[in-house]
Amino acid sequence: MIRLTYASTAIKDFSPENLLELLKTCRTNNGANNITGILLYSHGTFFQVLEGDETVVDNTFESIKKDKRHKDVTLIDKLPITEREFPYWSMGFEKLESKELNEIDGLNNFFEKNFTPAGFASHKHIIGPLLAHLRSKLVKQVTVESHEELPMQHEDPFIQFLHRTIRLGVKFLALLMVIVILFGIIDVVYVIFDKISQPPFMLLSINDMLETFGAFLAVLIAIEIFLNITLYIRSDVIPVKLVVATALMAISRKVIVFDYKKLPAEYVSASALVLVALGITYWLIQKKE
Repeated sequence: MIRLTYASTAIKDFSPENLLELLKTCRTNNGANNITGILLYSHGTFFQVLEGDETVVDNTFESIKKDKRHKDVTLIDKLPITEREFPYWSMGFEKLESKELNEIDGLNNFFEKNFTPAGFASHKHIIGPLLAHLRSKLVKQVTVESHEELPMQHEDPFIQFLHRTIRLGVKFLALLMVIVILFGIIDVVYVIFDKISQPPFMLLSINDMLETFGAFLAVLIAIEIFLNITLYIRSDVIPVKLVVATALMAISRKVIVFDYKKLPAEYVSASALVLVALGITYWLIQKKE
């Protein structure tokens, strides 16, 4: 695996819309080839990092050099790596202003005069600090946007180690929950077989059906608990939304098996209020999105 860094000059100034379109294309193409990295644009200059299999990265770079939207394509660095600096993104993107660039430690006023392909080639020492800054910024961005509770990447190595340790624990809990779900399914099968094998055979009374529903409900709630456990290692969900949805489904399913002849009115009324409150909460979250 290698990390290839290059810079080039845009033929014309790129608008925000042009840049987003370019980024979309980069993500599609690079994602298909398992290439990650980052694209930086400022002062009419592109600075790009590509990480992935050497042959694939080299072929991609050859295609990039033929793109008519830029010129002066200059290879700055090409290094063998064992770990990606930008593992989250098929192509991250930043459009930084001069003020922010000049505030990066170790770069001084490089970007005021030398933010060109030739400038990068003659000042390779600035690549390290620049990549460290971009990686730190994008790690924060991904943590916020992906809603990861325990991100694998963190500025503090000790916190990163703790997150990875907890994630292992969460995976073990998820495995145990799967075992519980499997036993729950076996219990559902046993309950159904037990009910239909007693006289009158192959018939279920109302009480039998309620007991069967209860066994089903236990499995469904276990599945929802499994989802709650795994949300800590997922980035495709908003934790608050999932928790509310889980609670709403759990109480809704519980209402199905209520025995209203035996339950006090206060219990039923309180359950109804909780159900309404959770429904409104979920609706508000959906509306905000």
